Amino acid sequence: MSEPRPRADGRAGGGPDGATDFPTRLTKLVGVRHPLVQTGMGWVAGPRLVSAAANAGALGILASATMTPTQLRTAVREVASRTDAPFGVNLRADALDARERVRIIVDEGVRVASFALAPSRELIAELKDAGVVVIPSIGARRHAEKVAAWGADAVIVQGGEGGGHTGSVATTVLLPQVVDAVDIPVIAAGGFFDGRGLIAALAYGAAGIAMGTRFLLTSDSTVPPAVQARYLEASVKDVTVTTKVDGLPHRMLHSELVAALERSGRTVALLRAVRHAASFRKLSGLSWSRMIREGLAMKHGKDLGWGQILLAANTPMLLKASMVDGRTDLGVMASGQVAGLIDDLPSCAELVDRIMAEASRARAALPG
Repeated sequence: MSEPRPRADGRAGGGPDGATDFPTRLTKLVGVRHPLVQTGMGWVAGPRLVSAAANAGALGILASATMTPTQLRTAVREVASRTDAPFGVNLRADALDARERVRIIVDEGVRVASFALAPSRELIAELKDAGVVVIPSIGARRHAEKVAAWGADAVIVQGGEGGGHTGSVATTVLLPQVVDAVDIPVIAAGGFFDGRGLIAALAYGAAGIAMGTRFLLTSDSTVPPAVQARYLEASVKDVTVTTKVDGLPHRMLHSELVAALERSGRTVALLRAVRHAASFRKLSGLSWSRMIREGLAMKHGKDLGWGQILLAANTPMLLKASMVDGRTDLGVMASGQVAGLIDDLPSCAELVDRIMAEASRARAALPG
């Protein structure tokens, strides 16, 4: 696999020729200019956002869970046509076609594979043998220890402040636990949006920070303006956690739909889930039997009933309704708590430059 090349405009090529004021184990591992990661958000982290983040000097990660393998290959090639900088692809480790997607990543020369759930030892080995950097996301120290023992190159540690599926342990508690437990680079996620947060994470021993909501709220994001406006209007108290979407804790903006889901009985919820499952089947091209197998794979040993497995079909379609179609009345809006602290839509380049300038000032202001 070739080394990442610096861009002609000098902004963010990374690699041996890409200068950085904050060299960390992350920047050295993946060849990016800055210790910042744009996370792989379904329906949000497409080629435009990923290439913009990469060109700004961050590690952009393409979300593949809502793509078919063919769409994934096309998206990877589009990102590569837009940037010479390193980027990654986020995968579902439990997907039945995970190995097919891994082969696409290897064939297309993608630098990083990230995972929302712990990949198997075999998947990690296959990727590493091909020279791909493997970075799973984890929400507990024991998960970090497991994937580190299996050969993962780094981990993204998301605390409970983070958007989407989340845990209950705050980043400031989880992060030092993991840093002390593993020897690989640790990337902090959940509650980060500015340069002060980057310095705080580095002080804890992290190698960088990962942000989803902050990159969602940029002018390079394809999220419809009406939806972005809802995020910008939100206060910290407007971000809630519900289990009514798919049976698992899910952090998102509070809305009338979320309130309706919370009020709905089991029968209504299941009928809604069946409708969304049918829509997702048509969109994805999956057969009903394949969808059932995918649902079984999602159990991961958890005590999930068939009702909750059906409810999992809500997630991709309810997210698509907002993030693609702009229907805040019909969709859900996954969000970190930091949405209540964000009030603008800079470009990725402006955002990254600002964060790094803030980090430099924050570092200079430290005593001693």
